[in-house]
Amino acid sequence: MNLRNPWPVLPLVAGLASGLLTACGTQTGGPGSSDSSVVMGMSDDVLATDPASGYDPGSWLLFNNVFQSLLSFPKGGTEPQPEAAETCAFTDTRTQVYRCTLKDGLKFSNGDALTSKDVKFSFDRLLKINHPTGPAIMFPMLDRVETPDEKTVVFHLDTPDATFPSKIASGAGSIVDHRQYDADGLREDGEAVGSGPYTLESFSEDEAVFSVNENYRGTADVQNSGVTLRLFHGDQSALRRALVDNEVDIAYRGLGAGDIADIEKGDDTGVELVEGSSAEVLHLVFNMDDPIAGQPGVRKAMAHLIDRDALIDEVYQGTATPLYSIIPAGVAGHNTAFFDTYGARPSRAAAAEALQADGITGKVKLTLWSTPSRYGPATDALMTKIAGQLDASGLFDAEVRSVAFGQYEKDIEAGTYGVYVKGWVPDYPDPDNFTAPFFGKGNVLGNNYSNRTITGALIPRTAAESDRAATEADYGKLQDIVADDVPMLPLWQAKQYAVTREGVYGLEYCLDASTVFRFWELSKS
Repeated sequence: MNLRNPWPVLPLVAGLASGLLTACGTQTGGPGSSDSSVVMGMSDDVLATDPASGYDPGSWLLFNNVFQSLLSFPKGGTEPQPEAAETCAFTDTRTQVYRCTLKDGLKFSNGDALTSKDVKFSFDRLLKINHPTGPAIMFPMLDRVETPDEKTVVFHLDTPDATFPSKIASGAGSIVDHRQYDADGLREDGEAVGSGPYTLESFSEDEAVFSVNENYRGTADVQNSGVTLRLFHGDQSALRRALVDNEVDIAYRGLGAGDIADIEKGDDTGVELVEGSSAEVLHLVFNMDDPIAGQPGVRKAMAHLIDRDALIDEVYQGTATPLYSIIPAGVAGHNTAFFDTYGARPSRAAAAEALQADGITGKVKLTLWSTPSRYGPATDALMTKIAGQLDASGLFDAEVRSVAFGQYEKDIEAGTYGVYVKGWVPDYPDPDNFTAPFFGKGNVLGNNYSNRTITGALIPRTAAESDRAATEADYGKLQDIVADDVPMLPLWQAKQYAVTREGVYGLEYCLDASTVFRFWELSKS
C-alpha cells in the first residue's frame, strides 16, 4: 500500500503474512450464537469508508469486509479466485483484455441488485476522482471498461499486465452501488453500501460496528454474529489495558515490541500471542538530486556501515528480520542483493573506500529525516541508532530530525530531504508490488530515481509475463541493479503479531500473505 499514507509498521501488532500461528483451537460459537460477536482493538485509524479515497491498512480492513471485489484471495492463498465473479480470465495472449462474468443474484446490503453497471461505475469513478490518498494509482494501465450485458464486464488495458487479477482482488477493486455514490465525488457521511459479508452499521472516530450482511452471496462462511472494531489512535498502552481488562478480544496492529516480549514471557495471563511472518518492510530512501545523498559514495558507505541485526535487537527486540533486498523473503523473486554486495557486518574500510572513490575525504554531514509514529512509534529511535552507527565509524557527522507526517510528506514531495524513511505494506502478494510502485510510472518514493533498464525493459517484461515463475531472473536482475545504484536501503522485514484472549479462534486465517484480515473467520467460545 501507498507509501504516502501508510501506517505504523513493525513494532505494532501487524497483520500481513503467512506462517506458523498459535492460538488456533476448535472453532465454537458462530453466527447463530448470541455471544459470538467479536470485539477487536486496533492502533491504526480507519481513514476512509469510501473505496475511492482509502489507501491505508485500516481503510482496507473495512473495504475487505464490507465490499466485494470480482476476485478475492482465499485464506492461506496468494492466487485470486472468483468472488463476485463466476469466472474471470484474459481473453488474449498479451494480457490486455480481461473478461469477467458475474454470479447470479448478487445484491448490495440495501437490497439493490449488483450488475456489471456497478462494476464499471466503480472503476470509472475511482479513476475519475483520482483522489491523492486513494488507490487509483494502481490502475495506470486501465484504458476502459465495457459491459456487453448485465453480467459481463470487459477490462481493456493499454499495456500488458498479468498482475491485473491480483489488483482487482484487493481493496482497490471494491464494488460500490451506483445508486448510492456520486460518480465524481467522495461519499463523506461515514456510511458504506457494499455487497460483502458485513454491513457497516455505524462508524465514529473511536469505533466501527459491523453486522452480518444477509444479502451476501460469495465465498465467505461467516463464523460470528458481528464485529466491533475499537480504534485506539496509536495509544499502545490503552490498547494493552483494554486487552488485559477483557474489553477487547483481539489486539491487532498496535502493541509495541516491549508488550510483545512481555506476552511471550507470560507476563500477561489470559492472553495468547499469534505470530507469523510478514511482507511488511521498511526502507531508508535517498533523494538522488540531493547534493549529499545524491553522491553514490555516500549511499554505498552507508550500506557498508548500517548494522541491521543491531537495530533489530536494540530497537525492535527481535520483532523483525533483517532485509537485504527490495522484494521480501517469502515473495517470489526474492534475492539477497544487498547482502551479496555489502555484507551483513559493518565495514569501515569498505565505507571509507566508497567515499574516497567519490573524492570525499572529510566527515560527511548528514541529516536523517523521520516521522514519529506513521511507521511505528520506534521510528525515531531507529533513525537515532542509525545515526549513531554512522558516527561511530568516524566517517559521518549525522543528526536526526523528526517532523509530523503531514509536513513530512510535503517536504519529501518538495525534495527537501536527502535521506528519509518509508514503510510499505503490499497491496497484493506479487513481486510487482515491491518494484513497479518504487521504480515505475508515478514513483511513490519521491526520490528522483530512474533506471532505463528497469523502467524500459524489466518492469514491462515482468508485468506482461503470465507465468509468474518465469519472471524470477528479471526480478533478480532488477534487485541487483538497485543494490548497485542504492536509491534506497532495505532495513527490515516485519514479523506479524496479533494478541488474543483465550477462547477466540480463526486468527490463523486472518494473517496471511494476501494482507486480507477476514472478519468472517473469527469465532468466540
